Amino acid sequence: MTVVSAVIRPPRRIPWPALVALAYAAAQLALVVPHLGLGWDETVYLSQVDPHRPAAYFSAPRSRGISLLAAPVLAVTDSGGGTVLRVVLALLSAAALYAAYHVWQPLLGPGRTALAALLFAGLWTTMLYGPQAMPNLWVALSAVAAVGWFLRAAHPHVGWRAPLGLGAMVAAATCFRFSDGIWLALPLLAACAIVPARRRPAPALAVAGGFAAGGAEWIAEAYARWGGVGARLHLSSTTEGGMGTHWAGGMAWRSLNGPLLCRPCHVPLAHPELTLWWLALPALALTACVVAWRTRRDAVILLPIACATAMSIPYLLLIDYSAPRFLLPVYALLSLPLATLAAHSAQAIRPTRARALTAGLAAVLLALHLSAQYEVLDRNTAAARATADRYRTAAHDLRRLGLTSPCLVSGTHAPPIGYDAGCASANVRGNNRNTTAHALLHRAAREPAAALARTRSGPPRYAHTWTPHPLPHTGFTAYTPPR
Repeated sequence: MTVVSAVIRPPRRIPWPALVALAYAAAQLALVVPHLGLGWDETVYLSQVDPHRPAAYFSAPRSRGISLLAAPVLAVTDSGGGTVLRVVLALLSAAALYAAYHVWQPLLGPGRTALAALLFAGLWTTMLYGPQAMPNLWVALSAVAAVGWFLRAAHPHVGWRAPLGLGAMVAAATCFRFSDGIWLALPLLAACAIVPARRRPAPALAVAGGFAAGGAEWIAEAYARWGGVGARLHLSSTTEGGMGTHWAGGMAWRSLNGPLLCRPCHVPLAHPELTLWWLALPALALTACVVAWRTRRDAVILLPIACATAMSIPYLLLIDYSAPRFLLPVYALLSLPLATLAAHSAQAIRPTRARALTAGLAAVLLALHLSAQYEVLDRNTAAARATADRYRTAAHDLRRLGLTSPCLVSGTHAPPIGYDAGCASANVRGNNRNTTAHALLHRAAREPAAALARTRSGPPRYAHTWTPHPLPHTGFTAYTPPR
């Protein structure tokens, strides 16, 4: 009987979503982690919780979620965000990818869920920012899980898990980026009000409660440091260059393959043939909407598209610069209806031979897409590594000049170089202004200090009598005060 049972036992299904997450982790560990130094924004986030380094200025638009995520690693290592942090974040992001898309398995099935996860994980931005201490990827995965839990929480006989998961994921997205939490919560609350089947108190309360919990720290800090939410929002707008009506779609397209920050964004489009997938996204989203109407799968297709559209508004219509990471939540949400569209298209082909041929062609196109993403990843990883190497070299030279903690580094590039050197950073102008020239000079008279400037631009006004020290191979000159 045992032998017969073993013979007729159905074969186990391949755990495709888990395999996608494992491949994502392996790609990060092999292609990104060994080659990546700390970027500017990372040093700002990490310095807030690094017990071995002074905290850099934390500007009004930022949120502290990513700092809290990295805090346990920095508490047990003094590497300052080195390889240990990279490996931990790579593994955590792969686990979060699996967990976020796993929420959708009861809605889409394992095959479509795995395809959606692969479409998102295969993007070069997703791979590059997986092991980085940056909030955008974590907002994206939180948004995917939040929309999935929302759809599952809308059923009248659902238990407590779905509303709790929904609230937790909205809270996480808001904690990572307060503004993104707003744009995620709005379409979810609108669905609760507009769609009759969604007019239940549990989902709406979960969204509102999650947003309140995730934004509590940001709001409290707004009153503690800036005098209120309105004042912080106004300063955030100023820091972002003035939030208003700006068409940034062209900038997002031109910066799609790099640079990692396009501000000001006057770069020419590099390799336009590698942007075809991006240009096709609106058409594919509209096609998915048609499929939703015909197949009556409107919820699992239309709601992710609605949330993706809402979360793209600030980055396409309200700012005058761009960065490839800004639209990661949009890509993550759109991967779900696109996977559904691909599966529906395959099922619509009736002859078995034609279906197999179409599947093979789709596999080839996907392989070409992933190889193109790898090409862009390799180029941008090299660019990020070169910038981080310049910062590390400059920090080493500052230590050679006698800057040891406690010390002070000022100038436009002070935050990342000061972090590497173990010094506090200060600026008297720009978006990171956190002191005055008088206060800076007073502090420089009491501890080792240096003012950094690009060699071709000369010293800052307050340091015009200081001694110049060119920092080879960095493009910077350090100016030290007389002792």
